[in-house]
Amino acid sequence: MMRSRDVDWGIRRRGRAWVKNALERWELTPRKIEMVSGKLFYNDEQRLMMLGMLLENLGVDAAVRMGDPNIWREAIEALPKR
Repeated sequence: MMRSRDVDWGIRRRGRAWVKNALERWELTPRKIEMVSGKLFYNDEQRLMMLGMLLENLGVDAAVRMGDPNIWREAIEALPKR
């Protein structure tokens, strides 16, 4: 099973459609959407995989407009320095 950390994500500010790797990405999706203990999908790995695919399609600009911008800034500040 492929893990989300092993995927070469193409997440950008603007979303994009998959062209060359559409089928490859589709194969990463969980077989069904389910809810377990109030959370979508079976585990965090499936959730991360779906999040990565949605971010590729929608882009980061769309994501950061959801919720409180200060929370996004705090999360970015908490990233390890390179």
